Amino acid sequence: MAGARPGHRREERPDPRRALGAAGEALVARWYEANGYQVVDRNWRCRDGELDLVVAAPGLVVFCEVKTRRGTAFVAPYEAVTPAKQRRIRRLAVRWLGERGTRTRTVRFDVASVVHERGRAPTVDVIPNAF
Repeated sequence: MAGARPGHRREERPDPRRALGAAGEALVARWYEANGYQVVDRNWRCRDGELDLVVAAPGLVVFCEVKTRRGTAFVAPYEAVTPAKQRRIRRLAVRWLGERGTRTRTVRFDVASVVHERGRAPTVDVIPNAF
């Protein structure tokens, strides 16, 4: 970086999209907790991708993809979870389960849509067994 002083780091600006996504994931995590689930992992990453939320109930592990938008003018947030994205989430889930050594009878894949419209409280819509 030209003109930067040694040891001086340039301050990064917050990414509004990342902040919106984090807020949506926090809302969905609270939704699961309010419905009797335990949040086991958030934003689990490996070199192949990321799992937004992993929640559990007795005998059940749920992998939830969270999509957050400022409005639904074009498409609903859940529509962004394409078949390719679904395949990637399944592969990541297998990897997560393998690393945890978790043996569970039931695995479920949910999709959560969070919509933040100006002047309104955000809405959370969880689709169980979405794929």
